[in-house]
Amino acid sequence: MALNIENIIAEIKEATILELNDLVKAIEEEFGVTAAAPVAVAGAAGGEEAAAKDSFDIELTSGGDKKVAVIKVVREITGEGLKEAKALVDNAPSVLKEGVAAAEAEELKAKLEEAGASVTLK
Repeated sequence: MALNIENIIAEIKEATILELNDLVKAIEEEFGVTAAAPVAVAGAAGGEEAAAKDSFDIELTSGGDKKVAVIKVVREITGEGLKEAKALVDNAPSVLKEGVAAAEAEELKAKLEEAGASVTLK
């Protein structure tokens, strides 16, 4: 059975808001989906915002004074070669990794800071 898209659109145009609401709920229940748009959570303080977020981008803001140590850690984190890792450190600020889980992001941030780098999690 083929869907007649034009008829479906025409029926939706004529439906009331309540009927459309019922349709959306029925589709959500039937197919296990949601029609809700993703909403960014904004916390009042930085700690609250970090707690609400589940993935982070690790941004190297400065290589610091111990660039060789930082380059080694950057190579370990990114899997890049020496030349690429050095370029990331020299061209800071630069994003080293995107979409990292919160626990791993904190661990990598600590490694970088221990090596002498400045890091922010976004």
